[in-house]
Amino acid sequence: MKMRMGVLWAGVLVLGLAAPAQAALQGRLPVTAGGTDYQAYYDTVLDLTWTADANLAATNTFGLAYNTNLGDYPGDTYGPTYTEQILTNGRMPWGAALWWIDAMNAAGGTGYLGVNDWRLPTALNPDGSGPDLGYNVTGSEIGYMYYTNLGNIAYPNPGWGLANTGPFANLQSNYYWSGTKYGPVPDGAWVFNFDFGAQDAYDKRLGFYAWAVRPGDVAVPEPASMALVGTALGGLLGVGWRRRRR
Repeated sequence: MKMRMGVLWAGVLVLGLAAPAQAALQGRLPVTAGGTDYQAYYDTVLDLTWTADANLAATNTFGLAYNTNLGDYPGDTYGPTYTEQILTNGRMPWGAALWWIDAMNAAGGTGYLGVNDWRLPTALNPDGSGPDLGYNVTGSEIGYMYYTNLGNIAYPNPGWGLANTGPFANLQSNYYWSGTKYGPVPDGAWVFNFDFGAQDAYDKRLGFYAWAVRPGDVAVPEPASMALVGTALGGLLGVGWRRRRR
């Protein structure tokens, strides 16, 4: 019995079935081995991973040239052509933000940090309904970050503004693009203001910041790896059971 229980507990630890941590944001992929500076942070509630640098485009364009028109982004329904370029301070129009995300997902052949499903955060509510306009919007991914994860306060209440940036670097007290188009006007997209704490929609030609997010946890093994772990665990359990019967 001791042998079997020991194997079972080992399996629980390997599969990560221990009680979840209470913290909403957990560091992922240390910059240096054993360090406390991370390249990403995992939201344990929404099951999302954010880049640790909230203005990564100011230092890493993943091969795209700064101050250069990248051309019309495919599928962008904006009427006239507009200049889609990444500025050296990290600001860019909406189309350039989508080009930047694509380059991030193509980086190194496997994508930034080894994954290729980065995207801009959605402005939609959790039930998939249309985005809410105004202050105290916690349903969208980026609104949840501002209010719930970081604990910031909406204008004009006392203490309003980006008082808390949490563990993130270079989080700007300014507008950030979402990946959600503004339905009534194809030339617009939803944004979130990290100064006033408001969700709104603006013209895609404007130069705002971009913050990349992806579904899931970058620290969790891929499904194929999990299958191998399960096979190995099943074999160990079989050994324990046979020994118990002898």
